[in-house]
Amino acid sequence: MSHKLTITDRILAKTLLPLIPHWITPNYISWMRLCSVPFVGYFLWIADYSIALPLFFVSAFSDAVDGSLARTRDLVTHFGKMFDPLADKLLIATAAVILIPNYIGWSIVLTMVSIDLVLILSAYYRKHFYGTIVQAENTGKAKMVMQSIGIGSLLIYAISGVAIFLAIATYSFYLAIFFALLSLVVYRAV
Repeated sequence: MSHKLTITDRILAKTLLPLIPHWITPNYISWMRLCSVPFVGYFLWIADYSIALPLFFVSAFSDAVDGSLARTRDLVTHFGKMFDPLADKLLIATAAVILIPNYIGWSIVLTMVSIDLVLILSAYYRKHFYGTIVQAENTGKAKMVMQSIGIGSLLIYAISGVAIFLAIATYSFYLAIFFALLSLVVYRAV
């Protein structure tokens, strides 16, 4: 079964994916992301942002890699469709809960985590009662990208003190919330 390839898939297929051995599956990469969450959380908690930033970047980027790997090598699984978004949400929620209140405030954190919780519960409900698996759509992918840019920018701000990165982070989170609200409609979660 072939899957529709995105522009990101095509770029990664020409650059990074050939370097990944075939024995490494997309689900292995999702597991790696999940296992990285406590480490990202720890370095955020102790405010060692110079270590947290590259760890977070690699973990967040692995989301693009595992999806592209699954689609380009025809390795999309039902488990991956459920597990990958969960690993993403845990990474983002952990970083958001620890980092954002220190610089922006709790309202953005609570909004992002609440919408993600509704999306997770909706996906579980649809899987459990209707047997349908909710696949990632462009709005959900855009939300993850904006959240990742926001957290990355906030980490750069925390390290450098350059105010533009705080502004980029704040507006990225607002855009992430916008895409999250669109996701509620697209995924028919409300």
